[in-house]
Amino acid sequence: MGFGSATMLETANTLSTSDHLSVISITLFVTLLCACIVIGHLLEENRWMNESITALVIGVSTGVVILLISGGQSSRLLVFSEDLFFIYLLPPIIFNAGFQVKKKQFFRNFSTIILFGALGTLISFIIISLGAIAAFRNLDIGLAIGDYLAIGAIFAATDSVCTLQVLSQDETPLLYSLVFGEGVVNDATSVVLFNAVQNFDLSHINTAVALKLVGNFFYLFITSTLLGVVTGLLSAYVIKKLYFGRHSTDREVAIMILMSYLSYMLAELFYLSGILTVFFCGIVMSHYTWHNVTENSRVTTKHTFATLSFVAEIFIFLYVGMDALDIEKWRVVSSSPKTSVFVSSSLLVLVLVGRAAFVFPLSFLSNLTKKHQHEKISFKQQITIWWAGLMRGAVSMALAYNQFSKTGHTQERGNAIFITSTITVVLFSTVVFGLMTKPLVRYLLPSSKQLSRMISSDSNAANSFIVPLLGEGQDSIAELFNENGRATEAREGGRSVGRPSSLRMLLTTPTRTVHYYWRKFDNAFMRPVFGGRGFVPYVPGSPTEQSVRDYQEEAKQ
Repeated sequence: MGFGSATMLETANTLSTSDHLSVISITLFVTLLCACIVIGHLLEENRWMNESITALVIGVSTGVVILLISGGQSSRLLVFSEDLFFIYLLPPIIFNAGFQVKKKQFFRNFSTIILFGALGTLISFIIISLGAIAAFRNLDIGLAIGDYLAIGAIFAATDSVCTLQVLSQDETPLLYSLVFGEGVVNDATSVVLFNAVQNFDLSHINTAVALKLVGNFFYLFITSTLLGVVTGLLSAYVIKKLYFGRHSTDREVAIMILMSYLSYMLAELFYLSGILTVFFCGIVMSHYTWHNVTENSRVTTKHTFATLSFVAEIFIFLYVGMDALDIEKWRVVSSSPKTSVFVSSSLLVLVLVGRAAFVFPLSFLSNLTKKHQHEKISFKQQITIWWAGLMRGAVSMALAYNQFSKTGHTQERGNAIFITSTITVVLFSTVVFGLMTKPLVRYLLPSSKQLSRMISSDSNAANSFIVPLLGEGQDSIAELFNENGRATEAREGGRSVGRPSSLRMLLTTPTRTVHYYWRKFDNAFMRPVFGGRGFVPYVPGSPTEQSVRDYQEEAKQ
């Protein structure tokens, strides 16, 4: 009995010590997060630095300090886990990207975004995979064909988080829209490709396997998007019918947050792409659900989603910076430094080549479909798009850990080489390319003052890339169809609207024509059922009354 009591007491003491160490680690990590925010604020006007680089540098510096204090035993407060990244940190970032997306510009350039984000990522994936096979097959690192394809998917994933901190959506809205949209679709495509590679036996590749791989890719892409749309519409319908705001705005906010996260988890439950699902759920919720809640809930949810996304971004870069100096991985590769350097440098070159292989050709193809010069992607903008997508981040890190390690570290030489090489590419691309991106953008593209002069001097700039990305208002029909001067006029909801005068209009301005018919369908069928701006039920004295009044005032104009 005494022996048993002593054992229980010893176990309790061990657990208590472990809990206290966890408290210390979390306290230090939260302190570092606060430091990143403060230092990032102080460096707000700095020409070179941004908050992602600041967090990465602080993470690496903290790792060095911990490494010295522990006598070379450890460099991190928390162990990197792909589950932590994909389940807890990535969803709020991607959802907020969809929720805050300036839909007008995003869907205006949707075809180009899909061209870059899906087809471009596929081209990059093929080039990096083939390059890895050619460069590494003679090395004694024991990789199978599935590993090489996984490497292609890992390094095809650009870092949309860091890229969005580089460009200004006010100064370069077209460029921001393309890089932002491509970044989200790229991440989703890379993860879908990675999962597709994992689900097939690639030891014997033939035409049937290749077709199944392509079919699985499109299945995941389409079903993930539809799941996000359905979840967003469900949240809009529930909130519109029940109108939680009559009793509690807290319930409105809670149901929006929970249903947005539910969309991501449903995608993971059914082995779909959570990134695509939660992104399109965010777009749908901002279009319908957000307008069905009270004014207080609108302000609260908008800032809550933005804050969660911001903290998650800083957390990720701090996390990656600290994990970069994990001594266990570097100790394994220390016996073959030349091989490690060769692998890292080869991967970096493949990233550069793979990016260039689709940005410039696909930009050329996209420009062929544009009638007006202001709609085309200039060569300087193409260089900026190519450069902005060279950075690699936490998505690449998480996929690399998933492929080459299941426990956060590895003792196998080949796996350790590729994990450390991934870390090297992430650090080098984020810090070096990230530091050079701001000056490069300022050198290649005109400043905001120059843009203002261009706007005032160009009478045909109404539909150019200076059109604001956001704003609750929709495109006017004049913006959609006035370029040929042949748009007919009609009346819809009390407002003067135009419509395509012929099939030729559909062929010459497909994006605007599709937008026109979508608006008719949205106003006639979707908004009366799911709510949205101008179609929420009129409840006297409620915060939604203002939305109805605004819409009615617009209709009279």
